[in-house]
Order: sequence, then C-alpha cells, then structure tokens
Amino acid sequence: MTELNPTSAAGTAPVASTRAGAPAALLASNLVKYYDDGANRIDVLRDVSFSVEQGEMVAIVGASGSGKSTLLHILGLLDVPTSGSVTVAGESAEGLSESKKSALRNRSLGFVYQFHHLLAEFSALDNVAMPLIVRRESRSVARDRAREVLGLVGLAARADHYPGQLSGGERQRVALARALVTRPACVLADEPTGNLDRNTAQAMFELLSRVNQESGTAFAIVTHDPVLAQRADRQLVMEGGRLVSG
Repeated sequence: MTELNPTSAAGTAPVASTRAGAPAALLASNLVKYYDDGANRIDVLRDVSFSVEQGEMVAIVGASGSGKSTLLHILGLLDVPTSGSVTVAGESAEGLSESKKSALRNRSLGFVYQFHHLLAEFSALDNVAMPLIVRRESRSVARDRAREVLGLVGLAARADHYPGQLSGGERQRVALARALVTRPACVLADEPTGNLDRNTAQAMFELLSRVNQESGTAFAIVTHDPVLAQRADRQLVMEGGRLVSG
C-alpha cells in the first residue's frame, strides 16, 4: 500500500494516495494552464501537484494574480487545465464529458464562495436541499438531510427563513450547509469570510474547523486571511503560478 507524502513538492506528481486505504479527497497532478492568443502566451499555472487527504483542511494562499482562483476552478472541474489531471475521491476527471463531470461535482465536491449565492425565493431549508433535488432525490429525503446539516451549522431554528431575513453570517452558514449536504469528499471555498466583519469571520473560522473535525470532510480554502490560513492543517503558497511551499 503506497502512501503519498502530503507535502509533495510542486512539479512532482503524486503517484498514489491513501489514508487508511482510502484515496485522497483531491489530487492535482502536474497542472498547467496557459492562454495563447498567437502572439503572447500567459502562463497561469506552472506544473502544480499536491493532494488534499480525507479529513484534511488545506489553505491556499498567495498574492493576487498568483493563480489561486484558476487553480480552485480547475480543482472544482469548472475549468480544464492545458495539461495535467485532477482526481476527486479516487475518480479521475480527465476525459470526462461535461455531464459526467457535473455528476462527479455533485457527488463529491461542495462549494462555498465569498458571496453566498443563495436563491432569494427559497427558504434556507430549500436552498440547502437544492443539490440533492438536482440529483433527483425525493424532496422529503432532501429536506430531511438539509435540516440535519442546518443543525450542524447551528441554524436549525432558521430553516424556514428566507435569505433576506438572515444576517450576513447566517447566509454564509447556509451556504456552507448547502456545500455539505451531499456529504462531499472535499469542500472548495473561495474567500469564504471575505464579505464578513472580523467578529463574524472569527465565528465562521471556528465553524469551518469544527465541521472539518466532526464530519471528516476535507477542505481546500483559498484565502487572504492569515488567521484562517493558520487554522488549516497545511498552507499551500502560490507564487507566479507555481506552488512554492506546502
């Protein structure tokens, strides 16, 4: 049984990953992304390789323009690399059709953004249940699971409220619950505290850590916030499209 060192250097493709026999939640292998207009080539990612193990919380940090957001989009199967591959919970995304990538996203990945992206016309409960409804789960099963996850993030009493009736911090917790409702292998978070004041951001940090520990869900978090980054198990530092530390 082969173990991947989770601190694999950039440019060295992880060849295998197991934690107690399970595949990594997320595996990036030699990711390259560039744009070429014929006259100029813009390199965005330069041979990036790393893993996020099951139950691990990883912070991705770096200056603006270092490639963090592009990396997160590729990890989330929302963009394709020029070369290299992404494996989610042991399933390679390389060569998958858009419909199969969408199914893999829905099954194994959750997303939290700087803005909550909740649907204003739906209650917190139905916003959280939406990924399961898209998966064609019955509405009763989806809503039962949504109630369970809203309880996990401390919002059981707010399940029937609409986004406009919730505070900014509550809306972001609903977004986290929506990301967790499918029991994903990994949640990808892009500046999840970026729109929150310091006190609310601190509460969100604590919630992310608790959910990570209690649910065993892996997190890959892009952040400029050093406090949140320091709470992670590991920091991946991006610079000029390269992984220079982590």
